Amino acid sequence: MRLFTAIELPAPLLLRLERLLSALRTEAQINWSPLDNLHITTSFIGSWPEPRLDELAKELSSLSPRDSFEVKLADFCWFPNPRSPHVLSIGTEPCNPLQKLAEDTKDCLERLGVAREKRAYIPHLTMARIKRPVPLQRLRQKLATFEPSSFGAFEVHSFSLYRSDPGSNASIYRKLKDFRFEAVLAAS
Repeated sequence: MRLFTAIELPAPLLLRLERLLSALRTEAQINWSPLDNLHITTSFIGSWPEPRLDELAKELSSLSPRDSFEVKLADFCWFPNPRSPHVLSIGTEPCNPLQKLAEDTKDCLERLGVAREKRAYIPHLTMARIKRPVPLQRLRQKLATFEPSSFGAFEVHSFSLYRSDPGSNASIYRKLKDFRFEAVLAAS
């Protein structure tokens, strides 16, 4: 099974993003992400043997003791670059606790034999994938009318382990387990 860890988005933010996706879908014939697939990945695990799922969950649960933190949405991003993009996403403002969670997750997974990803961690929401060259001018103009930062911020209290299965139009993500943060108590 293919696995990854991610932060689930709260319902009010998903409602705002649903309105955004509705406004953008008609502007370009690209592969728009289903609303249920929107999340912020913290680490890609890849192929994982099902008999070792409990071992993985136990190791990931060691990451839970930490304070909750806020994530603020920032700007639209084109990956790998705006000239010939493959992905349209919404980035986040710099967030040290989010970066720390991603780093800690990579350390944890490395102890289990998962190769450390070489690319720098850039938190984002994947809004669409661009699999072939298509006209994007109308989409770019429409994007200019939105300010993603107006979608706000949200409080992160947990991360989750997800399974990714191939679907006919997009992957199907299924949450396997939540790992809630427990507030770190200051020593008295």
